[in-house]
Amino acid sequence: MSLTPRSFKLNTGASIPVIGFGAWAGRDPAIQAKATSWIFAAIQAGYRHLDTAWIYGTEKPVGDAIKASGVPREKLFVTTKLPWNHTKRVQWSIDQSLKNANLDYFDLYLMHWPHCVVHDEKEPRPRDPDGQLLLDDTGNFNETWAEMEKVLASGKVKAIGVSNFSIKTLEQLLTTASILPAANQVEMHPYLAQNDLLAFCRERGILVTAYAPTGYTVVREDTTIAEIAVKYGATPTQIILSWHVGRGTVVIPKSENIERQKENLGILVLQPEDTQRIDDLDRNQRVCNKPDEVGKVWGWTMDRLGW
Repeated sequence: MSLTPRSFKLNTGASIPVIGFGAWAGRDPAIQAKATSWIFAAIQAGYRHLDTAWIYGTEKPVGDAIKASGVPREKLFVTTKLPWNHTKRVQWSIDQSLKNANLDYFDLYLMHWPHCVVHDEKEPRPRDPDGQLLLDDTGNFNETWAEMEKVLASGKVKAIGVSNFSIKTLEQLLTTASILPAANQVEMHPYLAQNDLLAFCRERGILVTAYAPTGYTVVREDTTIAEIAVKYGATPTQIILSWHVGRGTVVIPKSENIERQKENLGILVLQPEDTQRIDDLDRNQRVCNKPDEVGKVWGWTMDRLGW
């Protein structure tokens, strides 16, 4: 059975469409410049939730696509993210993001990573002599969150949340937070189900959003996924996204192809036995942000991340 994509509720009371459109475009400015066309196509295809970030370089294309679409701003849910090299200039950064997108507000503003990185406006990923991300350990995400709470109070964003946070880092954040994060965006797919994190967030009213939700070809080509797709006359991507929505998570798949954009909106109700088969694929395997040869992810150890 097919379902029209619906919304979940944030702890603010606002609705967020369960199927978002990821607007990541890589680091090449030429590719970023072309993003408006495929973001516009996604809005035309029916997406009403757009997920961008300062570090993606697509805040402007998202804003341009919204303007070109003619869809009223209040009918759209737009997420952007505070970059790790702006953690000590949060108020300045949100103004830059709003200016980039030519919007009056964002529906959701996420702290992109728990990391605090040395500020370098020309290079969002500055490196130390060892090639590791150049961290600024004079700051911390509790202090950054306090500044994000001020952004929320200003009305420039409707909700605030985090990204790439674990149970460990969320517990640390909650020791000082006055406002509970509305969402936590993390890598999640059948090979990385993150059941404990999902339960932790659900118990506290923090909505989980899955990035890299299909697990790329690594997961999409899994034989179990393929068998279930045949059973439903669906694509592997549709099966995986349906599994996510059935778990109560928002998903933000990304595609520049119009037909695949439409395909990703086709959510199904999976039978319990098929959901269980997908649950059983979990192996705690990351396919996106994986540790490097020294066991770090963007300069932080797995232990520090709580991964």
